[in-house]
Amino acid sequence: MPELGAILFTKRDDIFAQEKRIEVFSSAQPDGLMTILMGENVMRKDGQPHMEGRRAIFPAMSPRTVRTVRDHWMAMFITATDRILADLAPRGKCDLVRDFSMPVAAEALKVITGLTDMEAAVMDRVSQGMIDGISNYAGVKSVEENCNACTALIDQHIDAMLPVVRATPDTSLLSVQLQAGLSIENTRANIKRAISGGQNEPRDAITGTAWALLTHPDQLAMITAGDAAWLQAFEEYARWVSPIGMSPRRVAKADTTCGVTFNVDDRVFFMFGAANRDEDHFTNPDAYDLMRSTRAALSFGAGPHFCAGAAASRALIADVALPKLFTALPGLHLTGDAPFEGWAFRGPTAMPVAWVI
Repeated sequence: MPELGAILFTKRDDIFAQEKRIEVFSSAQPDGLMTILMGENVMRKDGQPHMEGRRAIFPAMSPRTVRTVRDHWMAMFITATDRILADLAPRGKCDLVRDFSMPVAAEALKVITGLTDMEAAVMDRVSQGMIDGISNYAGVKSVEENCNACTALIDQHIDAMLPVVRATPDTSLLSVQLQAGLSIENTRANIKRAISGGQNEPRDAITGTAWALLTHPDQLAMITAGDAAWLQAFEEYARWVSPIGMSPRRVAKADTTCGVTFNVDDRVFFMFGAANRDEDHFTNPDAYDLMRSTRAALSFGAGPHFCAGAAASRALIADVALPKLFTALPGLHLTGDAPFEGWAFRGPTAMPVAWVI
């Protein structure tokens, strides 16, 4: 793809196999936008350094520590979501992105990261600023400057919370990294990475799944009748739209695979959005269908960089946000268009809705 200066993998099985070949398709990108703008975080490391970083954050958000999600984060997710819905219910209408999905995602991320003094709207703004910055392949100066301002603001909030978590350690991402002995530089970079994906992706997935159900009332009816689960609705939406549409890699060693020759420092994009609509694995892939198996989907990745926040994301979206939304706001329906934007990260930018008071 000359316009992107990259070679794209689009088939599901190719991505599933090649993402694991870290000796060729490396996540370590010292000259990449994420590393330059956010610091060297766990997502931009391979092999032993990557695993050491993941072990440090396991107690806070790993899919292998589901107990942390179930026994600790879940109660906080419920409390925050109930509070947001109690404020929304009497209004009768809102923009679901701005008024529900954004604050629900942000309140969850505040407690997970440990930056509990950051306002929800600020969490959303700095997340989007970093997303724009690391996707700024055109090199727009104003986008880069805004990203730098956002990362500086995050550092200020980290500095404010350092004495708190040092005095009273907890299971937040900030605290567990310090307990594990990670440097403050790596700790900062990993928190910025968590915010860059941990805010916009749940926000977009909550709104997007609600939109999918409201525009497919037959699918919503299966859930209300008890014939399908909220988790199926979320997993199928994550396959269908792929909030995380792409992940970049750098070629670390010359190689020939899939009939293509790769040279050192070539840029590669693993296109999860394309993989999740691969006709070899999904019948009628452009349809939203709760009854299909999403087992082959790569919505959270496939290799060693499988999303560390997957368990928290599933709990927040499928166990809390979606069922509470449709219960608290009876007769929820769309009142206008819900435009979608983005390709590396994709989701609705607004979603006007109303309900029965």
